[in-house]
This record gives sequence, structure tokens and C-alpha cells, in this order.
Amino acid sequence: MAQALQAAREGGAAGEVPVGAVVVRDGLVIAAAHNAPRARQDPTAHAEILAIRAAAVALGQDRLDGCELWVTLEPCAMCAGAIAHARIARLTYAAPDPKGGAVTHGARVFDHALHRPEVVSGIGENEAAALLREFFARRR
Repeated sequence: MAQALQAAREGGAAGEVPVGAVVVRDGLVIAAAHNAPRARQDPTAHAEILAIRAAAVALGQDRLDGCELWVTLEPCAMCAGAIAHARIARLTYAAPDPKGGAVTHGARVFDHALHRPEVVSGIGENEAAALLREFFARRR
């Protein structure tokens, strides 16, 4: 989670909402990314999507069997769908997102998906939540 938090800080410093994601396989980081929809002018450029895309390229396959995704914020419906389609084995997220999350809140995408990863939440929650609060406080 430390590397996902570092990616989130980098995104925040670049003016993006500070969310970071890391794909890990067999204990090795395959890909890391932060939110970049503004820089890329792409509303789908969420940290999870970018990390999944990079990991798929790095591994040369579209299914990320045996991979874990570590992300600093509960994934939205789009990202949860991508996680299911990529066949991520385990999702660990730090902070819950009652408004936009779709794993334990909202749509609960994995309750309806063909693939359901193991889900762990709360690791690094305080730091991830603080990054988000500070970012939005500066925006107001």
C-alpha cells in the first residue's frame, strides 16, 4: 500500500485527485499509476484502469490471474468492472468511498460479476483519507 500511497501523492502534486494503484504478482510490482483524467483528457484514466492496462502490457496478456491490486480508494463501478474483467485475484483498498465506491457501497459490482476477487479494505485508510481531504480542502 505504501507504493500506492506514493503514486497517489504524485497524482495530487500533479493536480489530479490523489488516488494511486499498484498491481502486484508474486510479491513483485508489475505496474503502478495515479489518477490522470485531466492530464490525459480521458475520463477513464483512473489509477486502477491505468495500472491494469500497464500490467496487462507488461505480462503480455489480458487476464491478470494471480495478480493483486492495491488502491488507495474504494473503486468506482467502472474500475470494479475492469477489475472483474481482468480477473484480479485480490483487491486491497485503503479508504471507503460512500459516494462513488462500488465495491462495498453503491452498485456493489462484485455481487453481480462473473469474477469476484477477494476484497480487503482499510489498510492505509487514514493516510489515504487524509490525502483526499487535504486535496479537496485546497480546492475549496
